[in-house]
Amino acid sequence: MPTTTSATFLDLGLSEATLRAITEAGFLEPTPIQAQAIPACLQGRDVVGCAQTGTGKTAAFVIPMIERLADGPSGPPRGLILAPTRELAIQIQEAVDKLGRNRQVCATTIVGGDDMQAQLRGLRQGPTIIVATPGRLLDHMWNGTISLAHFTIVVLDEADRMLDMGFALQLNQILDALPEERQTLLFSATMPTDLDTLARVCVKNPVSVMVGKPATPVAGVTQTVHHTRYEEKTRLLLSLLKEPDESVLVFTRTKHGADRLGRALEQGGHRVAVLHGDRAMSQRRATLDGFRRGKFRILVATDIAARGIDVANIAHVINYDLPHSPEDYVHRIGRTARMKAVGRATSFVTADDHHQIRSIEKLLGRPVPLATKSPALTRPH
Repeated sequence: MPTTTSATFLDLGLSEATLRAITEAGFLEPTPIQAQAIPACLQGRDVVGCAQTGTGKTAAFVIPMIERLADGPSGPPRGLILAPTRELAIQIQEAVDKLGRNRQVCATTIVGGDDMQAQLRGLRQGPTIIVATPGRLLDHMWNGTISLAHFTIVVLDEADRMLDMGFALQLNQILDALPEERQTLLFSATMPTDLDTLARVCVKNPVSVMVGKPATPVAGVTQTVHHTRYEEKTRLLLSLLKEPDESVLVFTRTKHGADRLGRALEQGGHRVAVLHGDRAMSQRRATLDGFRRGKFRILVATDIAARGIDVANIAHVINYDLPHSPEDYVHRIGRTARMKAVGRATSFVTADDHHQIRSIEKLLGRPVPLATKSPALTRPH
């Protein structure tokens, strides 16, 4: 299928109320994944959508889901969206509530780490859509607090990531409990073999929407590599943080490393926050909200933030530590240059990282350019 389009949202057959919500949300024109997926979703077809990180996949399924559920009967929730992480689930709920407000469609989030009683109160509010992580959804299912029998539209978002995180068994249990007659939408940034296997099980005669080359960065990212020593990485990082208003996302490999780096940056006078899996859910929400609003200029995070965290206008992604897999490199740097914007991605490479950087360059099909020397840059011997 083509990767460019001149379609407008008006061309996609959406209601006036939804078009108004799209305009209020600041969307000017559909991205290629949206222009190709939305009409098929509106027709009730199963869809397998694959596109690069930062190309608008969330709206590609949220918009038609709202349209199809808006005027249905009241009662139990009829839409289910599964996501791999709590942060992504919360973000999707916010998108549903923003885009569905004019159609009286709202969502509640069912994720691990949140109070079960609070989630039950959310369910009693009568949401149209449940956004959930697989493990916590199963908890509710086994407890009898959520029935999967009424869902007519099911979305698996970042499905490749859910498989990477070991959710295959939970996904199969959930799929077995869902109605046979349903619409299933599967969205992903990559299409590994195990995801192809899952797709054959959960979708029927799907429309395939492939936009761009999977697992490659969007065009607006300028990538560079700094060769350095392990013990000089923090000094190198501090030398790069010169732009006072620039929003920067820094990735570390471990939670301990994120905490240590966060303290070093704070001592250097920077407004910094840290995000990783050991932080309480309330802390993680406050951290992301503070980063979005500019309270913190720098966010130091583990790979919990590599996918799904949609913070507008991140100017610079820095891989303080390279990720374990080349695909995660693509997802990390996809946090910048989202929705046709531009941004920078800088990676630190030590003598121990040569295998990782070669794997990344093999996936990209080209070398990552060397950065110009900075005051702290020291090449390994």
